[in-house]
Amino acid sequence: MLTLEPLRADHADALLAFERENRAYFARSVPDRGDAYFTAAGFAERHRALLDEQHAGVCRFHVVLEEETLIGRVNLMDVVDGSAELGYRIGERAAGQGVATAAVAQMCRLAAAEYGLTSLTAVTTLDNPASMTVLARNGFTSVEDTTVAGRPGVRYVRHLGRLDVRKPGQCG
Repeated sequence: MLTLEPLRADHADALLAFERENRAYFARSVPDRGDAYFTAAGFAERHRALLDEQHAGVCRFHVVLEEETLIGRVNLMDVVDGSAELGYRIGERAAGQGVATAAVAQMCRLAAAEYGLTSLTAVTTLDNPASMTVLARNGFTSVEDTTVAGRPGVRYVRHLGRLDVRKPGQCG
């Protein structure tokens, strides 16, 4: 079963292991985080900073778990005026299995129902068709060309509405 949990301090060890295990895989489609991020001290500092941002309500960070195993992240950054930017990364072992699509769908529901957001934006590079597919399957619409870390990309938007605040299995 796939679940999202808000990022906590005790996720640090599993999250660092996940990031290290998937570093090369992620670097193929998104900018690398740099060597310092993957050190124990560098990661601990960044993890504390993320928790501070989350506590301040600026961002909402989540880990994606399958059973008890951390297999990804889904985040809402720059939460302002009912909107936030969606970001996600699913580890290589879980790629191609619908995990990203399901996790983003859960985040859209959570963003509307729990965080009161009315819209989400997302960006991806043109050479990342898997991410474009995840966004399209979750009702995001391409709104403009952009640049992502110096690479050609696309900006998407998803307006959240009444359907997103339903509980799973609730009709109407």
